[in-house]
Amino acid sequence: METRTSSPRTELLSLVEGLAREIHGGSAPAVRLDSSLDHDLGLDSLARAELLLRIERHFGLRLPEGVLASAQSPRDLLRAVAAAPAAAGSPRFQAAVDLGAVEGRPEAATSLVEVLEWHAAAHPERLHVLFHHSEDRTEELTYAGLLADAHRVAGGLDRLGLAPGRAVAIMLPSGLDFFRAFFGTLLAGGVPVPLCPPVAMSQLAEELRRQSGILANSQSQVLISMDEAKLAGHLLKARLPGLEALATVGELAAGEPAAARPVLAPGDTALLQYTSGSTGNPKGVVLSHANLLANICAWSRAAAIDSTDVCVSWLPLYHDMGLIGTWLGSLYNACPLVLLAPTAFLERPARWLWAIHRHRGTVSAAPNFAFELCLKRTDPADLEGLDLSSWRLAANGAEPVSPDTVERFCRAFAPYGFAPGAMTPMYGLAECSVGLAVPPLGRGPVIDRIRRQPFMAEGRAQPAPADDPAALRFVACGRPLAGHEMRVVDEADRELPERTVGRLQFRGPSATSGYFRNAPESRRLFHGPWLDSGDLAYLAAGEVYPTSRSKDMIIRAGRNLYPYGAEEAIGNLPGVRKGCVAVVGAPDPAAGTERLVAVVETREQDAGRRQALVRQAGQVAREVLDTPVDEVLLVPPRAIPKTTSGKIRRAATRDRYLAGELGLPPPPLWRQLAAALVPTLGPALVRGGDRLAGWGYTAYGWLLLVPFYAVVWLLTVALGRPDWNWRLTGGAARLYLRLLGISLVVEGASNLPPGPCVAVANHSSYLDGLVLMAALKRPFSFVAKRELAEQFVAGTYLRAVGTVFVERFDAVRGVQDQKELSGLARAGRSLFFFPEGTFVHGAGLQRFHLGAFLAAAGAGLPVVPVAIRGTRQILRSGSWQLRRGAVAVAVGEAVPPPGGEVWEAALGQQKAAREFILAHCGEPDLTG
Repeated sequence: METRTSSPRTELLSLVEGLAREIHGGSAPAVRLDSSLDHDLGLDSLARAELLLRIERHFGLRLPEGVLASAQSPRDLLRAVAAAPAAAGSPRFQAAVDLGAVEGRPEAATSLVEVLEWHAAAHPERLHVLFHHSEDRTEELTYAGLLADAHRVAGGLDRLGLAPGRAVAIMLPSGLDFFRAFFGTLLAGGVPVPLCPPVAMSQLAEELRRQSGILANSQSQVLISMDEAKLAGHLLKARLPGLEALATVGELAAGEPAAARPVLAPGDTALLQYTSGSTGNPKGVVLSHANLLANICAWSRAAAIDSTDVCVSWLPLYHDMGLIGTWLGSLYNACPLVLLAPTAFLERPARWLWAIHRHRGTVSAAPNFAFELCLKRTDPADLEGLDLSSWRLAANGAEPVSPDTVERFCRAFAPYGFAPGAMTPMYGLAECSVGLAVPPLGRGPVIDRIRRQPFMAEGRAQPAPADDPAALRFVACGRPLAGHEMRVVDEADRELPERTVGRLQFRGPSATSGYFRNAPESRRLFHGPWLDSGDLAYLAAGEVYPTSRSKDMIIRAGRNLYPYGAEEAIGNLPGVRKGCVAVVGAPDPAAGTERLVAVVETREQDAGRRQALVRQAGQVAREVLDTPVDEVLLVPPRAIPKTTSGKIRRAATRDRYLAGELGLPPPPLWRQLAAALVPTLGPALVRGGDRLAGWGYTAYGWLLLVPFYAVVWLLTVALGRPDWNWRLTGGAARLYLRLLGISLVVEGASNLPPGPCVAVANHSSYLDGLVLMAALKRPFSFVAKRELAEQFVAGTYLRAVGTVFVERFDAVRGVQDQKELSGLARAGRSLFFFPEGTFVHGAGLQRFHLGAFLAAAGAGLPVVPVAIRGTRQILRSGSWQLRRGAVAVAVGEAVPPPGGEVWEAALGQQKAAREFILAHCGEPDLTG
């Protein structure tokens, strides 16, 4: 710690100003206590992370968690310095317990839910996730705990009326609630859609624009978020009529767990993964349970991952690398996951390394920039005692792998036990779940040096001599996973020979079926059985060498230009914000080719220095690209759009350049809020009108029911003939439904036999009995729970229409009731059962009790299956609100009792009846 020669305020402002000058090339605005770190000083998240590191070193203290996200001005930093304790060395994470190996794997599982259920049954209390809220606070989650929590979340989604197969947006930061929400959605029959939670209020308008596009495309019915994002959630809900509900995980889990879960088929959608940068045309990658399990199994074998591994990660869970590659992979293989928040890594990259040290992490993955950040933002004093010898697999992927980064990282961390063979560049993409190519384990990075001129002019990757100073370098990213294939083709889909650059295509069991509700992009994705990766690459010795994104390549005068080298070189110039340069191609109709434009972020204000910077950037770009640029455009900080993971969005940069919008200052927050609110007014008025009309319809329906029911009740009591009363109620019911505007379609009514029988139907609403009496012209005796007989109004009416009451809770009385039902059936009484016994809020066909079928088999009567469709949507359990809709009733062919014992006959009739009802009720199977 340095000796104090001035006040902390002066020293802090000096540190801030010094960093600002470095970033902006020696020129920086005046730094005041209330200057905005973002807008006034142009310090992005990475620059603020560097500032925190310098503050800690200068003052000899450790700033509290969350300062990176919360501090908006030097005054906020000064308060944090005043409250911070003295530094106590490197972070001391609590070490994970050595869990030992697990016998077997869930290899027979056909869905992610079955994977979790297998682990919860095999080792319920085994640690699944250890989450570090902070350096001294952790939270654990076991397999049984995750399953139980997810069932409670599923119960909450059921109560919200989540329809089967509908999307549920999960806008949560990394943490245990994300896991609960993800599996809760699957257990409720929904489809998870991970979203990035709002990061900065200064970019609220763009955040809302991006998220609303995804929510609209996915048709999300529910948004699960946190209290801190309620404002953004309500703004999104106001502009999206299809978004029906907002909830936190705590709110969803407050009630009873879901009664049952739907049966998930391997081909069912398990996840919609939206690709980075999705805005006006969101691309939601449809991934099935089969896709994800195929990918996880394939790369787990390639990487030799098993339950003895320990995975350490800080990757965001809304990106495929963190969600699938890290979490779901750990889940499948039963290896504990040690999870840090992404901001914890950005604040202090050394935390990632120390977490690997403390927990003896063996597997950890990250994009290339994370390894680069460890090189730039760690100090030897912070690494004293660090041991990375347990780290056997350092997966480097999700963005272009820099040969310089992997070489320097291996050299820099070798003294700390890092084995060069652990560095493993990989290749993958969301359209292939996450992983596609993996190199041999333990080999280390292989870097190909190729001649520049043949590559730039003809796309040929010819090996360069060792003394060629202009050679280009690309990193090998491995061979395709087992069961998968890759090829490189030209624009006509003709396969190219090795060492020739072309479009990389792939196929295999991990490949998506397409983009959700985006037919044009799906058509562009598929080329027969092959999928276009969107990347350019070449193959050599069977390994893939990615060279660039195809959409980033610039075609100028017949030459293919790749922007990355020029962007990196310009970013190293003094006065340029590193990592904030975009080289793009803009159409030039007059020349019939593309103009080459370099967009460069700088804080420089002096006119002379700006002119010099333009000349230097143009010169550097020409040296790298071997062609001059047409324009160097200097723009202020944060003008170049980026994805949530920090990648340059070159297509969006080009579009803003063509629209003349680059460099315009962001509007003030109040104007962004106003701009976000205005589009919500129309949908809010429409929604309010719809809500008012809905409650008016509900009031009309119930007020209409009162006189109908009163008249029918009096007449049925007076008539005293169950068969007459059935027909009377049926006629009144048909009139009532007609007055409500509810159409009733009956199919297969002729299948009802003229003689005695036992009919069974699914049960999803209080309307079911009314609908059946309207649909079936011949009378039946309903079998109902005995509690209804004790109610004067309902019990009197039900007895008048011939209802038979049975006991549900007294086992002895229940057996006696079953005997009485069998006797009534033998005496020729036609009975009507709801074999599920009751109904619930959420959709789905529950298990069938055997009472109806034992009565039919014992009396030798046929069973008639009846499927009701649509009543749940009109009147749900737990709600008084009526909704407009249509009802269909399908009557199946009578199922005669098969020969043999009564028990076997009953089981046969139950199976056949349930299969018919499941096929016609339009709801999923909840039996599991």
